[in-house]
Amino acid sequence: MLVKAKPQPLAPRWQKPRYSSWERQKDVTIAIGRFVSALWWDRVRKQNSSEQRSRRAQWLAQTLVNLGPAFIKVGQALSTRPDLLPGEYITALSRLQDAVPPFSTDLAIATIEAELGQSVQELFAEFEPEPIAAASLGQVHRAVLPGGDRVVVKVQRPGLEPLFDLDFKVLRRLIHWSELLFPWTQQYDLESIYQEFFRILYQEIDYVHEAHNADHFRQNFQEFQNVRVPKIHWPYTTSRVLVMEYLPGIKVDDCEALESCGIDTKKLNQLGVCCYLKQLLQDGFFQADPHPGNLAVTQDGSLIFYDFGMFVEVKSLAKEQMLQTLFAVLKKDSESVLESLISMGLIEPVSDMRPVRKLLQFTLERFAERPVDVNAFTEMRREIATLFEQQPFRLPAQMTYILKSITTLDGIARRLDPEYNLIALAKPFVKQFAGIDPNRSLAEGPGANKTQKWLGLAKLALDTVQAQLSKPNPTVLAIQRLEQRIERGELELRVRSTETDRALKRLNLSIECLMYTCLAGCLLISGAVLVTGPLAHWAAFVFAGSGVAVVLLVRALVRLSVRKRLDRFME
Repeated sequence: MLVKAKPQPLAPRWQKPRYSSWERQKDVTIAIGRFVSALWWDRVRKQNSSEQRSRRAQWLAQTLVNLGPAFIKVGQALSTRPDLLPGEYITALSRLQDAVPPFSTDLAIATIEAELGQSVQELFAEFEPEPIAAASLGQVHRAVLPGGDRVVVKVQRPGLEPLFDLDFKVLRRLIHWSELLFPWTQQYDLESIYQEFFRILYQEIDYVHEAHNADHFRQNFQEFQNVRVPKIHWPYTTSRVLVMEYLPGIKVDDCEALESCGIDTKKLNQLGVCCYLKQLLQDGFFQADPHPGNLAVTQDGSLIFYDFGMFVEVKSLAKEQMLQTLFAVLKKDSESVLESLISMGLIEPVSDMRPVRKLLQFTLERFAERPVDVNAFTEMRREIATLFEQQPFRLPAQMTYILKSITTLDGIARRLDPEYNLIALAKPFVKQFAGIDPNRSLAEGPGANKTQKWLGLAKLALDTVQAQLSKPNPTVLAIQRLEQRIERGELELRVRSTETDRALKRLNLSIECLMYTCLAGCLLISGAVLVTGPLAHWAAFVFAGSGVAVVLLVRALVRLSVRKRLDRFME
């Protein structure tokens, strides 16, 4: 039985046939240029009101939708970080979780019938043409199977694979240009990150792979009665169509609805932290896209997981390293945290590690046990961003997704409980994962079976022992890191005084400011002279050049100010 659907919006530009790599490159470059130019113009005119930010944020959200799934994923992650973006941007980007425009119902039905080989009327007793949700990669319809089971039918958006092929080429060029224009970006290993990003994206558009992930995930949480995972209906599942059990729930960040149902948000945060630490430290099978659209809560407070397309497998050695890092954080041992970060490949060891040690110690003392002050956290984030430019930080591709997931969850939890603190909340669970507190139920409820719990802890212990046995000794690790730096051409001999080096950097920035000031002044004078002469038509170009010089001057002044603040922080 079919119900008449509402008219569907026109297909976005990227869904149209014969969309070339050149057109894609042009669209992305123009979008980035327009947004950066708009922000610069707002700063020049000193227009930073809430209303102006709302307009810019709405434009950004619509632009991300127009650019397609890869850019929608970026917006979804940003929408969960109120400490990184102004509230106007959070509000605008949050619509990407639920309000991504659906595609034509006729296309959805055609995809279902082509994939399953039968008409919708033959496949389902009931089928709702109006989608209940639309995401970046597909949309979801409610249906009823002939046997009476209520299900949801997830249908893939048309044209995704060709679009990903285009985005793969476009982002490769952007990364190449960024590394040429901004050499400091090379330390972030952007090439590996984007390779891993597209590897996971291609897996996400294979719904058979997603169905296997769902079964694996359900098996990992089969003893948890307060965790719900939809069952897969395999006879109706293909690479582009996925049929699973219908599990309605309240959106995880809808605080008003949760409170009206009497759900304790603090306990919900505990359950969420427990689930993700279990995935990360025990199962090694981690959901890498936990935005609010992929999580819901039942009336009795159980947590529902919906999306299983983006998962990361964590090796035993990585689990052991992360567990060591968490224990060092709980002990507020900044030296051990630093050693763990080095062993995980997040930091390259250099002669002067004092700034990193100071920042780690400050972070552990300020934020480890008590609720986080958002203003203080924002200030620290600025210092970290500056420190990233000065120190040899690296972010392995897999760790990028783990950190993205943790920060996304942190943003959701902060909405549920303003006094939430991830480190303090994780403390009892980390101890129990390591077997320190075996009397505490891992699931905080009747779903935790003691036998299964001890088996899980035994498996974790075995993995840790195996990781320790296979782990190279510190000398071997140091040699391996040295070889990697030689291969990358990064090995160099430097003898320097830290204080002198900082003073020279400030001097260079001051000279740069002076140079841009002189250049802007000369161009302005030249333009004024040209306006009164026979070459007046060239004056506009000269004035434009002076505008560019002013922009570069402002940029240099900001860098000089940040450098001075950082030097005071490190003293």
